[in-house]
Amino acid sequence: MTRPETPSPPSGEAAHFRALENLYRSAPINRLFRSELTIPEAGRSIIEFDVGEEQFHAAGAVHGTVYFKMMDDAAFYAANSLVSDRFLLTTAFNLLFTRPIGPGRIRAEGRWISGKRRVFVAEASLIDMEGEEVGRGTGTFMRSQFPLSSLPGYAG
Repeated sequence: MTRPETPSPPSGEAAHFRALENLYRSAPINRLFRSELTIPEAGRSIIEFDVGEEQFHAAGAVHGTVYFKMMDDAAFYAANSLVSDRFLLTTAFNLLFTRPIGPGRIRAEGRWISGKRRVFVAEASLIDMEGEEVGRGTGTFMRSQFPLSSLPGYAG
């Protein structure tokens, strides 16, 4: 009788991606958002999240803070997937709102654009349930003084 193989824990790049996903889950701000981060490869991230009426402005659509939070996070994690020693910080972020968002499932897709030393540039798009882009943003990020290994969520 053969014994089933016990999967070995991820190592290298995959371990870094899983640790970043755990860091996202552990951030106190994410208790306010029903969302899940996936980093499928270096320079890319996907955040799936649900929006509801509690996030609406007075005119009945999602408030811009949700657009910013999700696009900033998606771009940030796309960039930080390329950096395994330091936590990055957002230094600037430009937003374009293309359509209002109603209640439902939204996907934020982050993509690294340039930079690998001090400053990183990444972009993000928000995609609604019909596959339409509802927002786009570009951010710049730089290395902080915080080692990733010192953050409890990253360390596991």
